[in-house]
This record gives sequence, structure tokens and C-alpha cells, in this order.
Amino acid sequence: MIDVIVVGAGPTGLVLAAELRLHGVDVVVLERDAEPTEVVRALGLHARSIELMDQRGLLDRFLALGTRYEKGGFFAGIDKPWPRMDTAHGYVLAIEQPVVDRLLAERATELGADLRRGCEVVEVSQDADGVTAGLADGTRLRSRYLVGCDGGRSTVRTLLGVGFPGEPSQVEVLLGEVELTAPQEEVAAVMADVRERQVLFGAVPLDRGTYRVIVTAEGVSEDRTVPPTMEEVTRRMRAVAGTDLGARAPRWLSRFGDATRQAERYRVDRVLLAGDAAHVHPPAGGQGLNLGVQDAVNLGWKLAAEVRGWAPKDLLDTYEAERHPVATDVLHNTRAQMELMRNQAARRLVAELMDFEEVNRYLVEKVTAIGTHYDLGGGHELVGRRLRDLPLGRGRLYELMRAARGLLLDQTGRLSVRGWADRVDHVVDVSEELDVPAVLLRPDGHVAWAGEAQQDLDEQLRRWFGDER
Repeated sequence: MIDVIVVGAGPTGLVLAAELRLHGVDVVVLERDAEPTEVVRALGLHARSIELMDQRGLLDRFLALGTRYEKGGFFAGIDKPWPRMDTAHGYVLAIEQPVVDRLLAERATELGADLRRGCEVVEVSQDADGVTAGLADGTRLRSRYLVGCDGGRSTVRTLLGVGFPGEPSQVEVLLGEVELTAPQEEVAAVMADVRERQVLFGAVPLDRGTYRVIVTAEGVSEDRTVPPTMEEVTRRMRAVAGTDLGARAPRWLSRFGDATRQAERYRVDRVLLAGDAAHVHPPAGGQGLNLGVQDAVNLGWKLAAEVRGWAPKDLLDTYEAERHPVATDVLHNTRAQMELMRNQAARRLVAELMDFEEVNRYLVEKVTAIGTHYDLGGGHELVGRRLRDLPLGRGRLYELMRAARGLLLDQTGRLSVRGWADRVDHVVDVSEELDVPAVLLRPDGHVAWAGEAQQDLDEQLRRWFGDER
């Protein structure tokens, strides 16, 4: 029997597979498409996702193929200076999703995940002992758990019968990668002019000599799985901008709406949902891919603990308890951003408010997930928050988190994780930037405890890492 089947080889599924493999969990990833897609659904990584790549030792691979941007414009496209943030990675890493997918697939398979393409799941059933996945070719696979990471139109979610309530699309946008025959100066001038009155328009040059074009559709289509035609795109460009800029030779075309929907449940017994299978929202702020990656890192160690037999009671249920509110907030802020993109008066007011450093930082930290705070029951103000990378006497904090284990950073030298040493690392070191005696970090980088009392530490070790051994 397979330990975990992951349905979907997008960023969420691939990160989850890698996280599970770090704990020795047997993983099979089933992807419907026979080949990786060339469609660029996302354009980059935000600060929190960059931190997670750093924690797992992957960041150098991404930096080598991406471009760092330290500039604003990520909340409703309002261009403001990048604020000072509590992170060592205060930038956006521009890197197209097909490249992200490739790097994450390489990582998952390096760690031993079994990635199978051209495998469409059409049936999911479960009993007290496991889950059965039926494939379109008649193959049936058996696993202890299954996670649907198969996108907004998730087959797994549909087969589970989990509701997906929310607000329907009010606006539809056409998106594609095309050639433009107009001179680059003309393209820039037209885009600057149009965006004064219509933010949902753009023509951004890409490395391949093509442009990423975005323009509003005439209306909301009934089936957005049907891509637009080139003629539809050029017609809308002429209607909005007065010119189609010589658009031709599409590499790919797609359409998206501004619907916001969220799964009523993230778990049904042995089957879970993550990424777009659990929530969909407009792409405003570029949060979708990042939200799914962060889902996967939150879920990975908890599901591994369940499979490996050391999970404390209800640990797996904390995945939904923690991530559902985060996704709800993203749904709200993306819907708000779309409204601002359509309402110039409201947009100007918010732009004025963002001149205040605190407002600017609050909104950017919301979009980049630096401000994510889980309710873990009180205690020190650090508890529930992710901890930024810290310089230590010997190296730096994130270098100690490669194995996705718990970590006690002990500046006193008097504490112990004896009894949990197979799940939690104990590092005695100091940082001038940490003003508490010790912190206990979960594998996802969030602080589970801060203090200096061994009894209190033991209580949190049991809560998050199970019984002593």
C-alpha cells in the first residue's frame, strides 16, 4: 500500500510530495496531463514562499533562474515604494510558473517521489483502512491517505462531494503570450495611457521576445475552460486601447474570472484538499501559487506525522484550522483589489493611504504572507508567527531547517528535547536579533513556543510532536 497519493503535479502537489519525502513517507504523484504545461499562470514568488525555499535549501536554484524586484505595485497594482519588512527576503522573485514547476518536480523526484504523468483520477473511495484511487485507464491504486492538489475544478473535491461556495465571477480577463509587431516604445506608451483608466490591461515583455498580454473580456463566459481565440483577444485590445499593437502568433491563450470560492471542508477522513482545490480567487497580487505552496508546507509534516505514527491527537485537523482562515483572508483581499482596479476614485483614496508607511507595510505583508499569524492559543507575541531568518553565532537559522524537523533554538543552553530527539533538533546558539531565551519552531517555520521554562517547553513538545520516546 502507498502511504500517500498526491493528485496533481502543480506547485502545491510537488511541494507536498517533497515535504512528505523528507520524512520518509512513500509518495506517488498522479498528474492528468502527459506533459508539463507551458501556460504561465503565475509569474513569481512572494517573500514567504521565498523563505520556505530557503528553509529547504532550494533558493539558489530559483535565484539562478529568476529576477529579483524590490518595488511596489502588488496591491491592486498601486505603485508605491517597497516598505521595510521583517524578512531577509524583501523582494519579489519574478520566475514563470513552468520554471517553478520544473524545479519543484526535480526536487520531489530527487527525494524519491514517484511522479506519474498521464494518469487521470476518475474515482476516489475510502474505508477505515485506506483510500482507493481509480484511474481512467482502469488502474486502481491503494493508499493510506490521498490529497487533492488538482486545481480549482478539482476532481477529488467533486468526487468527495465537498461544497465549494462563494461568489461568481463579475469580470473576465483574457490572458496570453503573443508576439507584438509594434515597436516597444509604442507598446509602453499605449500601456501607460490605458492604465490611467483601465488597470486590467497590460503588455509585459518576456525573455523570449514575446509579450504577456492581459485585457478584459466583453463579458463573462459560461465555460472558461475554453481558451479565447486570437481574434477575440485582438478585438478586445482594439476596443480597450484603440490598437491591437500588431498582436499575433499566440504561444498560449487563456481566460480567468474574479470568482472567489472556498471548500467547505479541507478534510474528509483520509482525503484532504490543498491549493486551488481548496480555494480559488482572482490573481490580484499574485497570491495563488504562493498560497498553495504554503498550504503544502503546513500540511506536509502533519500528514507525515500521522503516517509515521507519532502525530499527537488532532494534529492533522490543525491543517484546516490554520489554513482555512488564511485562504479566507486572501479571498477577501483579492476581491477588494479587483474592486479597486475598477473604481478609480476608491483606488486614488487607497493610494493616498498607502503613503503612510504602516498602511503600505500592512497591505504588502498581507499579500506576501509575511503577516500570517496562526492562533496557537496565546503566550509570547511570537507564538503563531513565522520567524524570519536570523544570523547566529554559527551560520544562520534557515540553514538548520533543511530536514523539515522541529527545531529548538536555545540561547540558554539549559533546555532539552530529550524524548523528542528523533523529531526535533536542539541547537544551542545565540542571535543578537532574538530577544527571547529560546524558541521552538515547527517544521513549517512557525513559532510554537517561546520562553525558558522546561516544563512549558515539554508541554508544547507533546502538543506538536507527540509523546516522548
